[in-house]
Amino acid sequence: MKKCAVIGSINMDMVLSVPRFPAAGETLTGGNFQTVPGGKGANQAVALGRLGAPVRMAGRVGDDAFGRRYLDHFRQNGVDVRAVDAVAGTATGVADILVNAAGENCIVIAPGANGLCDLEWLDRALEATADCEIFLLQLEIPLDTVAEAVRRLRKMGKTILLDPAPAVPLPEDVLAAVDFLTPNETELKAVTAGLSEDAGIEERVRHLVGGSGRVVVHKRGADGAYIGTRDGIEHVPGFSVRAVDTTAAGDTFNAGLAAGLAMGWPLRDAVRLANAAGALAVTAYGAQEGMPSLEQAQALMARG
Repeated sequence: MKKCAVIGSINMDMVLSVPRFPAAGETLTGGNFQTVPGGKGANQAVALGRLGAPVRMAGRVGDDAFGRRYLDHFRQNGVDVRAVDAVAGTATGVADILVNAAGENCIVIAPGANGLCDLEWLDRALEATADCEIFLLQLEIPLDTVAEAVRRLRKMGKTILLDPAPAVPLPEDVLAAVDFLTPNETELKAVTAGLSEDAGIEERVRHLVGGSGRVVVHKRGADGAYIGTRDGIEHVPGFSVRAVDTTAAGDTFNAGLAAGLAMGWPLRDAVRLANAAGALAVTAYGAQEGMPSLEQAQALMARG
């Protein structure tokens, strides 16, 4: 199996269940509260570890209790942490997450050490992950760092998966250097902001594919995903599960896709694995609690 690396954010999530999202100025009484590991980059790394893929995390934490807890958590889930720095005098990133009765969430992030993932740090991170072949990136560390990482990884001949989240417009040369782009609906609109507001999914996906060899895998939640290539667009259906908390479903989807590619699976099969992993992720509270093993994901795939 090919080695994977994740370059990205590490957050400790503070998750509170609420009957509904509050209006401005309103105070609600919530329900269950948990402090759980999260962050888009770390979520993808842990999901890969759960799926049995060899994975190394590159990121930064603070020299605090959250940072120490996270390093132990990575190791317990099969994630290599040699490229994770603990920054003195800095807090680990945190995310405050409200989850409503429908399993929907809203999130506020304080970047902490994630904001210190600068270009000097990137030099060390790329050196520490040079033996990896498949790289996953997101946009919760500074955008300049992500853009430079993509450019340099392209020159190194690595396979690059970019989850363009949180949604922001991206430089054209960065998009051109990505092998697999995995936007959800909001992110798809953000990275095709030059198109008409009325442009549909297929037009946006075709625009991103263009004449390149780039693959666009458009995440659609319970509806599955759409694969866009130069040969056209194919829908890969999702799996029906009872959603409890959608936090990190997209991150787990990305990990499933990367794991399938790392195992040498055909693209459609890798996307089915991504759909199954993402579906199982929403069946438990917290960013990582529902992340499945490969066996659990394959069992769901076998059920259709």
